[in-house]
Order: sequence, then C-alpha cells, then structure tokens
Amino acid sequence: MHKRLIKQGAEPRKILQIVCENNIPAIMSYQSREKWHVCKVTLVDMGACSFEIEIAARKKPHPMNIQREQPVGFSIKYGYGKVIFESMVIGFAQLQNSDCGGRIVLSVPSRIELVERRSYFRVQVPRMLNVKTCLWHRRKNIDGRFEPDKYWEGQLVDISAGGAQLVVEAGHEDSFKAGQFIGMRFVPLPYEKPLAFNAQIRNILPTADGQCLCLGLQIVGLEATEEGRDMLSRLCGVVEMYHKINQSGITINQLNEQNSE
Repeated sequence: MHKRLIKQGAEPRKILQIVCENNIPAIMSYQSREKWHVCKVTLVDMGACSFEIEIAARKKPHPMNIQREQPVGFSIKYGYGKVIFESMVIGFAQLQNSDCGGRIVLSVPSRIELVERRSYFRVQVPRMLNVKTCLWHRRKNIDGRFEPDKYWEGQLVDISAGGAQLVVEAGHEDSFKAGQFIGMRFVPLPYEKPLAFNAQIRNILPTADGQCLCLGLQIVGLEATEEGRDMLSRLCGVVEMYHKINQSGITINQLNEQNSE
C-alpha cells in the first residue's frame, strides 16, 4: 500500500470533532444521475455515530438530488495533507441557517486516510515521456444509459493527486467549457496499466503559440469509493515517480532497464 496510509492511531470521530470545532471547510463529492458533482460543506455538529454538514450556498442554486443511504466522499485539508473518507447519508436535518444550501446527517466513517501534502504538488511530466491522454463526455443514448459520445486526444503537461493540466489541439473551443465534468485516461509509463478517473474543467486557456488549448482539471470522486481510493494510491505513486525522474535526469532506456529487472 502507498504512503497515503491511514494516519496511525487516528480515530475518525476525533479528527471530525477537530474539523467541526475549528470550522474547517470540506469538499463533498457525490453522484447524481450517474454524474459526479462536488460542493463545499462545513461540519456543524457531531453525534456519537453521526455528524451533520451544511452545504455552502451557491450563486446559482440547483437541486442536489442526494438520497438516503447514498455513499458520498469527503476531502478535507488537515495538518500536512488531506484527509479523505467515504460516508453514508443517514438523513436530512432542519435548516438553522437560511443562507446555506441544505443540512445532511451522515455516518461517522470506520476509517479515515491521509494523503500527504507533497502528493498535491504539481509535477511536470518528464521530458523524455510523451504521455497521451484520452478525454470524453458522457451523453444519454436512446436507451437512457450514459455512454461516451466522442473522444479527444490530449497531452499531459503536469499532474498531482488533486488535478492535472493537459493540452489539446486548437479548434475544439466549443467542445469544452469551465465547470464541465469529463472522463480522463492516460498511461503513466509505457506498458503500465492506464489510470482513469473523472475530472472537472476549472479553466481553459490558449497556449502562447495559439495552436493548442490548455485545460486545467480538478480530479473528483476518488475518495468516495474503495476502488477510487486505490486509484488515488496509484496516482500518488505516479506523482512521486515523475518527481524522482525529473530530479535524477534518468533516460527512458535506463528507466526501461530498471522496470525490466
């Protein structure tokens, strides 16, 4: 298991109590109609086996469509990294603040994991690597199922446990917009298994030469499932590996030799 391991001796309820008492903001991720969404929340009350959150008000309010017994994920800046965990919606509480977007009761998780802060520092993709990315949107087909409707190819520029930057050829300005959720897949090193996850487009800018578009992405949803947390563990390993390659100046041939040993 990677170094994003459970914080030794840390009891989930005690950590959440500290978060609640210090009014530390959190990010909650959840699925609605088979799409990922994220929102800012604040822990406002702790019980023996549950805790309550208030959803931050949005400029453009919209129904959240969260159901009882629905799993959700949390990411909270804590100490020297980020705390991540999965929880379950128990119910809904009466609003005590008319300015918030809702109040939800959730179960205290059985365990909480800590991702080290260095995993969230962006690292450049090593120059010797040409890491292609596959991007896609999902649309409902005639049967009402969500499926990829079109794919785009890009090139990865930098990566962290929380986000990525990549470029796609110019001419696709109408295909992407800030705030949009997309799927992304890439192979970090030749012959390795691909990494795939969902991300939200945070910004879109033309490159200096005007020949490409640069997309800034925020990775979402990995903390909400066991499979996603395993993917996050791999992603942390990629960040560390790219950093070591950049620092050592190793060549692609030397890297291939090491991997074959």
